[in-house]
Amino acid sequence: MRVLDPFVSICGHEGVGYSVFVDTRRSGTLVILCGRAPLNTKIVGGVDAAPGTWPWQASLQRFGHFCGGSLINNLWVLTAAHCFTVFLGRQDQAGSNPNELSRTISRIVCHPDYSGTTNDNDICLLELSSAVTFTDYIAPVCLAADGSTFNSGIINWVTGWGTTSFGAADILQEVDLPIVGNRECDCSYGRITNNMICAGLSAGGKDSCQGDSGGPLVGKQGVQWVQSGVVSFGQGCALPNFPGVYARVSEYQAWINGIITTNQPGFVDFRSAGINSDATFNCGNPPSGPVTASPTAPARKWPFDSICGQ
Repeated sequence: MRVLDPFVSICGHEGVGYSVFVDTRRSGTLVILCGRAPLNTKIVGGVDAAPGTWPWQASLQRFGHFCGGSLINNLWVLTAAHCFTVFLGRQDQAGSNPNELSRTISRIVCHPDYSGTTNDNDICLLELSSAVTFTDYIAPVCLAADGSTFNSGIINWVTGWGTTSFGAADILQEVDLPIVGNRECDCSYGRITNNMICAGLSAGGKDSCQGDSGGPLVGKQGVQWVQSGVVSFGQGCALPNFPGVYARVSEYQAWINGIITTNQPGFVDFRSAGINSDATFNCGNPPSGPVTASPTAPARKWPFDSICGQ
């Protein structure tokens, strides 16, 4: 799922020809209303997501799905900087979607310090052509506030239509993954910054992959789902000791609020209980299996070049 999907990174360009598909609902103070999914009764595991389970999930399309995103208020979608028409409320890429609506994009704002080489600051905001109405199938996700903590081992969920072991998914997929601390994650990649967050199993087998780029990584706090990350890059998909890497949403509260000045997204202070074991993690005694990845190893790239800044 994650890196350089087709028609990648068009920072500073108007979103002509791109569409966003989402599921819509609610108004009012977003910090109170965001992150609620009344049709999500999930506790553990699964593959296909039921309709309405992740009502903030967006599908970015041009000649088909190529990136994910998340609805953060009634007019803006959060995605990766390397990704863009937007579909909301979509469940099936091949069948009918009675709860769906679509919007074209009126403005694309990528982070000014995004690096296609290191994948740092891989985050982007898409302004929709008109506001959406929230429903049980279309609703905003909460965003992790500055200073939020996601300790190693806590479970988050990632969703998308990216590549699976059986090829590209038609039905929206969901997978639960433990957070991997930045110190441990950097033992594998050697280029993890404070703007990133990692998630995955040391044994591999579960991950985001090509086509999931820009989609949300979320954790639950109380009754609210809070977005911790944006699908960004990884070494292959679901390989042992190479967790997926995501843009860390909590590092971008000031940047997001500086762009969205009215009806701002709901930022929630997410706090992990206990002590973070990553604080004392030592690369000198890593798990068995591959540990070192070349800093120049390609992230999950489709055969299209970035056109950011051109």
